[in-house]
Amino acid sequence: MMQEQKSFAQHTTGSLYLVPTPIGNLQDMTPRALEILAHVDLIAAEDTRHTQQLLNYFEIETKQTSLHEHNWATKVPSLVDDLLNGTDIAQVSDAGMPSISDPGKELVAAALKADIAVIPLPGPSAGITALIASGLVPQPFYFHGFLPRKGKDQVAELTELAQRPETLVFYEAPHRLKYTLTNLVTVMGSQRPLVLARELTKRYEEFLRGTAGELLEWANSQPIRGEFVILVGGNPQPVQEEKRTDLPVNDAIDQLIAEGLKPNAAIKQVAKDRQLDRQLVYRQYHHLED
Repeated sequence: MMQEQKSFAQHTTGSLYLVPTPIGNLQDMTPRALEILAHVDLIAAEDTRHTQQLLNYFEIETKQTSLHEHNWATKVPSLVDDLLNGTDIAQVSDAGMPSISDPGKELVAAALKADIAVIPLPGPSAGITALIASGLVPQPFYFHGFLPRKGKDQVAELTELAQRPETLVFYEAPHRLKYTLTNLVTVMGSQRPLVLARELTKRYEEFLRGTAGELLEWANSQPIRGEFVILVGGNPQPVQEEKRTDLPVNDAIDQLIAEGLKPNAAIKQVAKDRQLDRQLVYRQYHHLED
């Protein structure tokens, strides 16, 4: 059943405000966001030390409490109790919109379950900011956020995304950029259009545009600094899964390899499409004896 947002006059509990914070330039903080942070009873912050710098800059003295990936299981119930007892709470992440690639969705879900008003404020988002200036097709797009850190898991996830026709949007830390670009080239090929957006809204904001291979060469040629948004052009000729499953197994694998996948990644994708054992598909493709 659809849940209707109640107005303040109808609600006897506190309210949960989802407040975006700047992704770099502090002047992107909106007057409404500042007013909310100054007048709520409590701020639930991903990193209280980081948020305190923002509060100090705008001379806001609201009390903070931490809410992050390591304590949310124990912290969410107490915050919901506070909300039920009339406490107004603002939830913030270190940068941008809360709950997207940061902790917080658990508090939102628990608040809604308890019939507490959840009020989102619009504001900065690194992915959208990068997308509109990327030069890639902005609509439709597929926002993925951070990829898995482990190589095997990251390659598997990229393999699943390789055929999508939408522009893909990822976040990446500077110390993992070369590694992730290497996997992108391995899975999607060196000619896939790519844009790197670095240090958005900050003094050294930069957009780098080219192919995946060219930007991997760039990343290997110099020190990497700053937080990145990686934007990948969609597959211009995505293979329809139904058509690929009509092909013999080995032909389907060869087709994926021709489109840029490495043999092992193609074998894994075909095995997944057909719900077959990957090792059996591997042995068949390589003509190995049982």
